[in-house]
Amino acid sequence: MLTQRASANRIRDRLEKLNTYNSDTAGGTTRVLFTPPELEARKYIKEEMAALGLAVREDAIGNIFGTFVGSRPDLPPVWTGSHIDTVLHAGMFDGMAGVVAGLEAVRMIQASGAPRQRSIEVVVYTSEEPTRFGLGCLGSRALAGELTLEQAYALTDETGKSLPQVLEELGYDLTRFAEIPISEGKVYGAVELHIEQGAVLESLDLPVGIVHTISAPTNFLVTVTGQQRHAGSTPMHLRQDAFLACCEIALELERLAKESASVDTVATVGKVEVLPGSSNVISGHVQFTIDIRDSDYDSKSLLVRDLQQFILQLEAARGVKVSLELINDDLPTRSDEGIVALLEAACQQRQIPYHKMVSGAFHDSMLVGRFAPIAMIFVPSKDGISHSPEEYTDCGDIALGTDILAETLLRLAQQ
Repeated sequence: MLTQRASANRIRDRLEKLNTYNSDTAGGTTRVLFTPPELEARKYIKEEMAALGLAVREDAIGNIFGTFVGSRPDLPPVWTGSHIDTVLHAGMFDGMAGVVAGLEAVRMIQASGAPRQRSIEVVVYTSEEPTRFGLGCLGSRALAGELTLEQAYALTDETGKSLPQVLEELGYDLTRFAEIPISEGKVYGAVELHIEQGAVLESLDLPVGIVHTISAPTNFLVTVTGQQRHAGSTPMHLRQDAFLACCEIALELERLAKESASVDTVATVGKVEVLPGSSNVISGHVQFTIDIRDSDYDSKSLLVRDLQQFILQLEAARGVKVSLELINDDLPTRSDEGIVALLEAACQQRQIPYHKMVSGAFHDSMLVGRFAPIAMIFVPSKDGISHSPEEYTDCGDIALGTDILAETLLRLAQQ
């Protein structure tokens, strides 16, 4: 067992330094993919990797790899890491805690002098959040072979720039995009530390969660087309109100999620745009997002089917047209039993109580699990709050999770 312990102060210092790369002027954290603050944060992380003696490289989509070379670099490496981009007006822990924990775990293993065969790589995945291009896990999705260069051209930001355009402007070599995917067997195992982003651990008064399943999202962009008319001169029975149709869909989505056979089903209408958006005009056009998540793919698929049937009936009843554009339909990912056993053993050796649990949020590990054995460590989120300036995790809890992470990475690297 490693005698080294993670430093909560070092973890705090790195998180606070990362948080200085931030475009949020209202007290939160905003660091959007390939904007100046995010590029500066990338530079800082690469400098920290180099200071630890790691070999640093990037692939054609901007995934960053810091390699602590083992005695047998020909063997498939062990991965850890997370992301450094954020949603708008967020907190300073989501993703960043996993990157900082990875760096600290490597420092601990270095300091221990423990022998190991496999290299350990700290990975910063490009854009886990869908903030800029509308699709999450861009870097890990490309690593899994689920985002080709051709598909990437369809991803555009609010200015109309495509992802490949932005990559090319920054000097990434798009001719090497096809080299990004990792084939099965090329990574020995991957362990990601992350804040829970929920209140389960806090409610149980437990310091560590071991994730056995990562729920996966299905996302739609929904467009409802009705008929724009005068709000005063159009009787109620002659209306084709796009917004009210949107409301019915949202309420039906909620009902289906609540009545799902899976306890892990959740469904959300997140962003709604109503046109023309005037107080005295019946809306003729509404566009909104649907996010459905579940640990069970069959239950999620059944919900989608039932929602589609409801929409067909709604179109006839309200005289509107509804189109559903599927953005992604991801599969839940199960953690590797062998890595979970190592995580449990590390907790038991240190007499740290833990809880085996589902991750309701998706993470890069969900996509990494397509080509490598994965597992995740959760540490508590105060009041279960995340994606908010109020997001907070005690750095002592992150340090405790890092102790477990370092022990597990070492054991994997010794195999």
